[in-house]
Amino acid sequence: MTEETKNNATEDQTAQEASPPENTAKPPGADLDSLRQELAAKELEAKTNYDRFLRQVAELDNFKKRTARERDDAIRFANEAMIKDLLPVVDNLERAVAHAAGGGNGKPIVEGVEMVLKGLLDVLGKHGVTQISALGQSFDPSKHEAMAQVESESHEPNAVVDELHKGYMLRDRLLRPALVSVAKAPETREKKNGDSKVENDPGDD
Repeated sequence: MTEETKNNATEDQTAQEASPPENTAKPPGADLDSLRQELAAKELEAKTNYDRFLRQVAELDNFKKRTARERDDAIRFANEAMIKDLLPVVDNLERAVAHAAGGGNGKPIVEGVEMVLKGLLDVLGKHGVTQISALGQSFDPSKHEAMAQVESESHEPNAVVDELHKGYMLRDRLLRPALVSVAKAPETREKKNGDSKVENDPGDD
């Protein structure tokens, strides 16, 4: 190979190395289309999340309304079971009144009223209502309300000697205190005599 041929080959190689590489850049607008697609996907995701949020808010609102309605119904009809149990007592009381209006011996009427009272107390007991035992007990300010003090030698001081009306408990809660009279020790009245000696009549000398 001649020197001239070598020089030409070297120049061609240098020209190839110096020539700019082929253009591999993306066409104009490719990045913009990609961004638009990403934005559309995010907008769809945001819309989906917003719709889900609206549904959750609506469900929560419906839950609150349903809970409030159930609470109101529970308050309005809380005594429904007790009232149903009291209706037979009312029926028996009406029969006793009708029997009393017909005249006749009063003893069956008294017995009928006693049965009605027992039935009523049974219903109250079924629902946790009990009478407070007061008569003969020591006065308890948490369950009894004293209306009077009565001197008594046959009762211990502070003992309940009379009930004006009975008290009632609803399980462990006081519904109404018993109105009572309480015993107290009788006052001792000693004969007061300024002089313990018996004075003689002046005519006794």
